[in-house]
Amino acid sequence: MTYYNKKRTGSKVNSAILEYIKEIVPQEDILLDEPMSRHTTFRLGGEAKCLLKIKDKGQLVKLIPYLQITGQDYYILGNGSNLLVGDKGYSGFIVKLDGSMGSASISDRRMTVPAGMLLSKAAAIAREHSLTGMEFASGIPGTVGGGIVMNAGAYGGEMRQIVESVEVMDWKGEILVLDNETMEFGYRTSVIKNRPFIVLETVLKLQTGNRVEIDAKTEELSVRRREKQPLEFPSAGSTFKRPEGYYAGKLIMEAGLRGFSIGGAQVSDKHCGFIVNTGGATAADVRKVIEEVQKRVEEKFGVRLEREIIFLGDF
Repeated sequence: MTYYNKKRTGSKVNSAILEYIKEIVPQEDILLDEPMSRHTTFRLGGEAKCLLKIKDKGQLVKLIPYLQITGQDYYILGNGSNLLVGDKGYSGFIVKLDGSMGSASISDRRMTVPAGMLLSKAAAIAREHSLTGMEFASGIPGTVGGGIVMNAGAYGGEMRQIVESVEVMDWKGEILVLDNETMEFGYRTSVIKNRPFIVLETVLKLQTGNRVEIDAKTEELSVRRREKQPLEFPSAGSTFKRPEGYYAGKLIMEAGLRGFSIGGAQVSDKHCGFIVNTGGATAADVRKVIEEVQKRVEEKFGVRLEREIIFLGDF
């Protein structure tokens, strides 16, 4: 999921910059020429010039201002679950918030969760403590931070329903706490989509529930996902936002695009709102399928489908 992408020109990784970064990030967490297929749910994409695994927010406080001041391209990465990286890769720094970046804590029905934690793990922790309200997130493949940025949701639930506050950092390294109202949550958006903030952690306000009922609800949603979504193939989840008054999958199906493919990229036979990697797809294949779907749906229905998936790097 995307957090913040500050795009500049002239970004190159050089030895002087790497030497400085080694003072902030351990050598084993600095990966040069790293295949992004290892870091996206599409399981494809070219190499990142440099990927940095961040395991402590103190590292971010030092790293981000430095990258800004030195004019480097960088991209904040969670689980890569709504990201398509070009086949030619990305020439800047991928700053990946590692899943080990802190642990969850619970006090009086409030759960404080680090941004790098998977939503599914956070939902499991809530369930273990008989806290309800997060069942909808149990099958969402992204991280907590990415889920907050895009107000992730499923089956009638959204992050805005459970977020009490969000700790963020700006590009200067200053840390702020935003309450739910300040977050300006909307359909697949939040204030962070258009502001230079990086999510560090969040406080979720949940309710005491019945563990048996929570387990049953979680299993019910899991079954629905398996029945309706092409989980057997790599994808980035729902490819398009829901157009007002329509459903993207239905429009795509009615445009005759069920099973439409280019190379190894295909409009899912199971759910037309998903574009999947059936094996051997390139990022260019996926992008072409997306653009063809947008073109045909607009020609037939006059509706322009807006991508949920983010394009990064060179195709």
